[in-house]
Order: sequence, then C-alpha cells, then structure tokens
Amino acid sequence: MRGEVIAVCTSERKGTVKKNVGRARLRVDWGIEGDAHAGNWHRQVSLLAWESIEKMRAQGLNVREGSFAENITTRGLELHTLPVGTRLRLGSALVEVTQIGKLCHTKCAIFKMVGDCVMPREGIFVRVLEEGEVAVGDVIEVVSLPETESKPM
Repeated sequence: MRGEVIAVCTSERKGTVKKNVGRARLRVDWGIEGDAHAGNWHRQVSLLAWESIEKMRAQGLNVREGSFAENITTRGLELHTLPVGTRLRLGSALVEVTQIGKLCHTKCAIFKMVGDCVMPREGIFVRVLEEGEVAVGDVIEVVSLPETESKPM
C-alpha cells in the first residue's frame, strides 16, 4: 500500500493553520523540526489524506493543505483505516501510527462553520522511529502492519 505526499506543513504556533513548506526534517522522538506540535509525546506528526479534505470542500469550504493543522497531506492511501502500530516509510523517515483521530475539546472554526470536521475522524498521528527527510512528491508506504493475536476457532 502506497500513497504520495502532496504537502508538508508547519506552523510556529498551535491553533493556527499550517503553511506548506515543501519539505522538512523529522527527528526521532520529536517530530518535525520547527513545528509547534513537535515534542516527545505520541502525537509528534499529524497526517490527513487529500481525499478527506475533499469531503469538506464538497460541503462548500475553501480549505487546502494545512487547513486542518495537519503536518503531512497525502493522496492515494486511506490513512484512517490503518491500525495503530502500522509502520510507514514517510520520505526517508520511519514512523509508527499511534492514534487515529482525536477528541476536539473545543470545536474548531471549520466545525463552527459547517457543523463537521474530518480531522477528528480521519486524521492520524505518528511518532518518529527513524530520522529522515520528507518532501512533496515523496512516497508514503506501509512497511508493516501490527501483528494481531490469532485466536483458536
């Protein structure tokens, strides 16, 4: 399973739309250098598929890459269906899915405008396992899925 990176976004402050900077360095146990959401926690880097953004565009919103404060916008991979523990090659970095969606304690501006937002359901979060670079046009590839316990029948 593979997709493509169509935007690499960062912001200097939390709570703001991220800007597509084209490329970034991912640091182990940190996230994207220079991004406000980076830190030693389980949500170091956020990803959202362009297909999810298109759902909001279909509702009349003028949104683009970074509008949902995602770091990496992808195309061609159904991110929210990947189980926690999935490992992805993101450019030259190796990351692991730690969370699917998130609880929004305060409704964002997008939710207030249309009564919906895709990031809480379809955004994913990863932690960086191996440092590397990611840039627009890079491949995002599923390297491994978590092992599931087989149960006797």
